[in-house]
Amino acid sequence: MKMLGIFLVASVSLVLVNGLENGLARTPPMGWMHWERFRCIIDCDLYPDDCVSEQLFRKMADLLVSEGYLAAGYEYIIVDDCWMSKHRDKEGRLQSDPIRFPSGIKALADYVHSKGLKFGLYEDYGNYTCKGYPGILGHLETDAKTFAEWDVDYVKLDGCYSDYNKLEEGYAEFGRLLNKTGRPMVYSCSWPAYQEPLGIHVSKDTWSNVTNILRWFSKNQNRIAAYAGPGHWNDPDMLIIGNYALSYEQSKAQMAIWAILAAPLIMSNDLRNIEPKFKEILLNKDIIAINQDPLGIQGLLVKTVKNIDIWIKPILPFTEGSYSYAVAFISNRVDGYAYRISVPLKDVGLNHTKGYRVEVSIYSPFTAYRSVKVL
Repeated sequence: MKMLGIFLVASVSLVLVNGLENGLARTPPMGWMHWERFRCIIDCDLYPDDCVSEQLFRKMADLLVSEGYLAAGYEYIIVDDCWMSKHRDKEGRLQSDPIRFPSGIKALADYVHSKGLKFGLYEDYGNYTCKGYPGILGHLETDAKTFAEWDVDYVKLDGCYSDYNKLEEGYAEFGRLLNKTGRPMVYSCSWPAYQEPLGIHVSKDTWSNVTNILRWFSKNQNRIAAYAGPGHWNDPDMLIIGNYALSYEQSKAQMAIWAILAAPLIMSNDLRNIEPKFKEILLNKDIIAINQDPLGIQGLLVKTVKNIDIWIKPILPFTEGSYSYAVAFISNRVDGYAYRISVPLKDVGLNHTKGYRVEVSIYSPFTAYRSVKVL
């Protein structure tokens, strides 16, 4: 029989990652990024522990290693907006803010690498970044070379202050320039978020935005799912588990559905004081294994029963001519009442002639088989 593992959960702006074909990101990238938790806090006198500075990233790098996140697969430390000086140097090169990053970006990258981690950096395909710092327009080749010289491993390119009609061509050109440097870099491209006719923008730290993302992905899954796979992933944005906005049950739901979607698992939280119950969610080996399944198939919403969505993701092992599956039940109900639903496997496309072996978990603790799960 095929194995079918099931996780049940109490509840449940679009950004796309377009990978360069350079052998990287064969499974969805995992790591930590500062934006959703620390935004553009630049006053280090008033907020010495929370300002966007080299000290913050060094500390988060330390914690990724010491708290087991690196061992679980979270390998990238990514610096988002507000890291740079308002002005380029006399040669037109980007430079870090001299007060908050006095050692420079190359030194920070070296520190991150010394911990066995990889280093990511933000820029914007526009005249300015979203927060008004220098964008890459007019400096594409210079900036690509600078990132390579700084030993950057992951580039996030935003799309503020740009001509939306030129984004597709411009992002592709910068990708070619990154490849030309010879430095392997994961390339996270935000341009589809700015061109989408639905007007979905970068998400904020709220549960309603998580549910909006799920609605968008389900509505557009037939159009975008085929673009996900080893080297290129659809990215529903950062994990905000452990922040202020999500409850425990909502946090479980976000982790579950991000795994089913084969989405990058990029945390944006404060690792210094995250509660153990949220840390347990982020480090759950079974859920991470679903997300990191080598097949890299994006899961789909296949059925909704009594306002409960059923998502399915094909995963390994592949035996007897069929995949195994991860299945997620995500409740959209807000009435707080328990409902019993009955769904024949054939109604959700599970019709193997020999049937399935099912293992069910309530998500904590996780006991389902790695090969098939329901979140």
